[in-house]
Amino acid sequence: MHKTAFLFCALAAGAALYAQGPDFSGLLDSKLTLNAGAGEAQAFSFGLEEYANLRLQSKLGERAVFYGAFNLIAVTGSAAQAASGLGGAFVFGENYAASMEIERLYARFSGSFADVDAGLMRLGFGFGQIFAPSDFMNGRNPLFPDARPRAVLGTAASFYPNDDSKISAFATGPRNPLNADGGGVLAGASAETHWEKASVQLLYAFETPEKGSGLGVHRTGLSVKADVEIGLWLDALYSYNHEERTDIGGLSASAGADYSFAGGDCYVLAEYLWSGEESVSSNKTAPASGFANRNYLYAMFRYAFNDYTALSLACLAGIDDASFSPAVNFDYDVFQGFTLSVNARVPLDRSVFDADGARGEFGPLPPGANAGSRLLVTVKGRLKI
Repeated sequence: MHKTAFLFCALAAGAALYAQGPDFSGLLDSKLTLNAGAGEAQAFSFGLEEYANLRLQSKLGERAVFYGAFNLIAVTGSAAQAASGLGGAFVFGENYAASMEIERLYARFSGSFADVDAGLMRLGFGFGQIFAPSDFMNGRNPLFPDARPRAVLGTAASFYPNDDSKISAFATGPRNPLNADGGGVLAGASAETHWEKASVQLLYAFETPEKGSGLGVHRTGLSVKADVEIGLWLDALYSYNHEERTDIGGLSASAGADYSFAGGDCYVLAEYLWSGEESVSSNKTAPASGFANRNYLYAMFRYAFNDYTALSLACLAGIDDASFSPAVNFDYDVFQGFTLSVNARVPLDRSVFDADGARGEFGPLPPGANAGSRLLVTVKGRLKI
């Protein structure tokens, strides 16, 4: 962790010396988690987390910009148990565990009709809002709304034929950073265009075969959105591995709609996901953020009492095993730049009502860091820097 901190500080200092007006921004989250246990889990647990995301942006002449971002985290209690289970290098103090991670570290070179990015950066695709299968490098799960999008080490070049279209080519290093034989390297291209009320994006990516495998993985994506009285979107990614011969099992697709009414005070959203057994959203290929079954539905309703106070009701449902994860969230802007949030989540499945019922994916004993939870309450304060 000390080497990481020194590297980032050295690069930031160098950028500041040769750059024009470095800009700093970020956010600070203070979170308290209370977990009422069930089954074999302990009856009660709590955790504290202090998390900061700090960002730096500096112009380098007229054509280049340097971007950097890093995360700082200090945790204790159940939060420390969950964080340690995700891996990473932690330093242990008297009553906390701490870690630092470089999140972004890249430069952008801009021309009249094209941009080139190189370094540790975010490569995102598609217009999906909740599940977003075509954003395959950053698997999403609405149970973890605070998860930061992951960065990849690589390069991307974007060409703009006109003001409403973009064509991009990209390449990244292997998913396993210790892989030096070229296996797992990703390369691909995307194209998107926008009209007044609709947008379309096409995507293709090829991942070179890992050691011991003779064939790689092809991924083809389609994302469409439209803004007519209501917002509509379709997002899909098909993965094809010659060895698996996955057929339709390699497909992950979501479709959703959202709508604002009552002068914008009320907002509703619903999105459906179909996750194939070998798809990018399945537990087999993305165990940290994937799904175990095939059919899922997410629904959310948000009401803003005023410019400072809002209440949200949301639920993620596993249709195949009749399991649910309803949640209530309350947000209050204490003052400009500081928001206080309270979230309560209750995992439910047939075992809650029927002792002989099969346990579902989102029930009282779901997989993941909060296994055995009966009620999970989180209180968070967010300060924008």
